[in-house]
Formats: sequence, C-alpha cells, structure tokens
Amino acid sequence: METLTCPRCGTDMVTRRLGGAADDGEVSQCPDGHGIFLSRADLGSLIEAETDWHRNASQHTAPLPRITADMVAPPASRAPARAWVETLFG
Repeated sequence: METLTCPRCGTDMVTRRLGGAADDGEVSQCPDGHGIFLSRADLGSLIEAETDWHRNASQHTAPLPRITADMVAPPASRAPARAWVETLFG
C-alpha cells in the first residue's frame, strides 16, 4: 500500500502491519487520530479474525455474520420502548 495523506489534516499516514504474518495485511492510520484506511481484502481479513475471536472467546459471544453481496438492509424498526408500560399502548 502506498503512503497516503489524511484527507482531514493532510499529514502523511503511518502504515502498520496487521497481525504477525507477512500476508496479514496493512492499515494506514492518521498519527493525529483522524481515521484509518485499509483495502477491501484487509477489511475481509479483519472481519474473519474478529469472527474467529468471537467463536473461540466464549459460548455467550456470537460470531459476526458473513457479509454477502445479496444481503439487504433490515427494515426500519420503531424505537425501543423506554418502559414496559409503553409496550401496552404502542
């Protein structure tokens, strides 16, 4: 990944390796904390690593769902009730 500049402050972003292996990917990070940039493949690697962590962390932690091209956004839902009584009159 080539050196990028932060779109907010113009500072050269710092490139860091993800994980320990050479093929784990890279992330470019603004040294002033304005954000990070990574490739789509590296994002996929992070999602896989997060899913693996959840799978092995605890029986009470659900893994992240796989993101596929045919997925659609869930329907908009109403705001959750602030109290049980609101559910009676909603």
